[in-house]
Amino acid sequence: MLRVVRLGSPRAPGEGLRIGTVRRPPRGVPKSEFSARDFYDLWLPNLAPSKALLKAGQAAQNERAWKHFVRRYRTQMSRPETSRVLDLLAALSRTADFSVGCYCADEGRCHRSVLRALLAERGASLA
Repeated sequence: MLRVVRLGSPRAPGEGLRIGTVRRPPRGVPKSEFSARDFYDLWLPNLAPSKALLKAGQAAQNERAWKHFVRRYRTQMSRPETSRVLDLLAALSRTADFSVGCYCADEGRCHRSVLRALLAERGASLA
């Protein structure tokens, strides 16, 4: 089963491997402590928005700007190299427990909400 989480939050029982889908590692945290501090066990930055798109998403002040971000992020995730990774994660979710996540406090204004939808569209088993 796949969970979508906020990186740095306490892990849920049975959560399994935590995958960071962020552009940058956590600031001020030694790499050796990423897992112990509940950030991530594995880093998969190719599922994060591009640097420019990330800035646009963080600056989205209204629904129109947010929808524009969502469209552009979905376009980025439709590229063959990222689409195959999403397919793999969806398939793995049916036999293994793991999570994907980002640092944002509000999932509703975070790329992980779109990531959740993309995985669901691929038949992922979501918690």
